[in-house]
Amino acid sequence: MTECQNGAVPSLAEKYKDYFKIGAAVTVNDLKGIHGEILIKHFNSLTPENDMKFERIHPEEGRYNFEAVDRIKEFAIKNNMQMRGHTFVWHNQTPEWVFRDRDGKDASRELVIERLRDHIKTVCERYRDIVYAWDVVNEAVEDKTEKLLRDSNWRRIIGDDYIKIAFEIAKEYVGDGKLFYNDYNNEMPYKLEKSYKLLKDLLDKDTPIDGVGIQAHWNIWDKNLIDNLKKAIETYASLGLEIQITELDISVFEFEDRRTDVLEPTQEMIELQAKVYEDVFNVFREYKDVITSVTLWGISDRHTWKDNFPVIGRKDWPLLFDINGNPKKAFYRIVNF
Repeated sequence: MTECQNGAVPSLAEKYKDYFKIGAAVTVNDLKGIHGEILIKHFNSLTPENDMKFERIHPEEGRYNFEAVDRIKEFAIKNNMQMRGHTFVWHNQTPEWVFRDRDGKDASRELVIERLRDHIKTVCERYRDIVYAWDVVNEAVEDKTEKLLRDSNWRRIIGDDYIKIAFEIAKEYVGDGKLFYNDYNNEMPYKLEKSYKLLKDLLDKDTPIDGVGIQAHWNIWDKNLIDNLKKAIETYASLGLEIQITELDISVFEFEDRRTDVLEPTQEMIELQAKVYEDVFNVFREYKDVITSVTLWGISDRHTWKDNFPVIGRKDWPLLFDINGNPKKAFYRIVNF
């Protein structure tokens, strides 16, 4: 029996029941074995990591593939969990048919909006009983140039109002679920300013946005993280928005670090990672009045999206449970408060 199966290890979700939901991004394979056991003990919210994205759940016009998300939903219901819906509108992982007419040319604005409405309506009607928050639009803010909005097929065909339209459509079908704008690096000053401008403009136009998702793909070397995070939380909260931490992981490498010779985390990495997790969860608890959910982007270091990204052939160890499913030092730092 592994340590995480031992009753002496406190439940993460139970420790935080008076603060916010504790979630994990999952695949169908994660619902069994050691990952399934970890989920049942420590988490009360699930996000389909990829299976609810447009290309997976709606790969062809008129054909939906619900199998994977149905299984995640069944697991959630059985174990008294809720789900986050991720995501309706994104510049990635959207099939080309959405933007093409029958002649293979650019679809009209009206046709793309019609297809988006069908997609949102169909997905919401199937899952709105279990989903408490939806990432309606994902990563729309440009961070490579001075432009505010990222170029995408959604924006190119529908226009700059595509974000407002997506939220308005979603509002019609989500039931009690909250509607979120989700992005990465949006706690960083250069992107916080842009995302604040975007969200304020949308709210001023009566767009039905309930909250903002801070993805939180962080690393152990960022000395400004805590100050930036607090500023971001206060800035978004000033707009009257809920905040959810939607994709949390804390890499042992800086993004610019291209080393491939680190075959296991050093003691310095393990200690720094524990300290950063401790520090950010201190902030999350401090702002529990506006933070309603914290989701880890994965379950254990056994496999994560950070493996081979951004460096092919390199392992990362960014989560709270190690490759054997045992709680790491970082886990104990955030439950002992």
